[in-house]
Amino acid sequence: MEQLTFGTMIAVFEEIFGRGLFWAMVVAAVVVTLAYFYVLVRDRAMSMRKFLLAQLSMPFGAVAAVLFVQAVTHSGFRDIGGPVDVIVVLGIAAVGAVGAAILVYTAQSLFRKTVKE
Repeated sequence: MEQLTFGTMIAVFEEIFGRGLFWAMVVAAVVVTLAYFYVLVRDRAMSMRKFLLAQLSMPFGAVAAVLFVQAVTHSGFRDIGGPVDVIVVLGIAAVGAVGAAILVYTAQSLFRKTVKE
């Protein structure tokens, strides 16, 4: 692997997660992102109450993402070998945290009645 291309990254992720799971996660991410943009356009403003609850979900999303990746890849914390592995785990946690916040904010906006603030 001499060059890091988009196609190479897709192949690596398909190898790690399996083709079906990887593309299911991509579809889920696209659906949640589109729903988030729909909610922002529909409401024309962010609700700070919903945003606070979404932020409170971030640590749970971070932990869930790390545990999910470790379960799928059949690895554990004992397999972390160096600084690059720690950076990857922190990146996974960051993506999980942001994803959880977006998911929780979107779900609240779609499924709860709007409350005047």
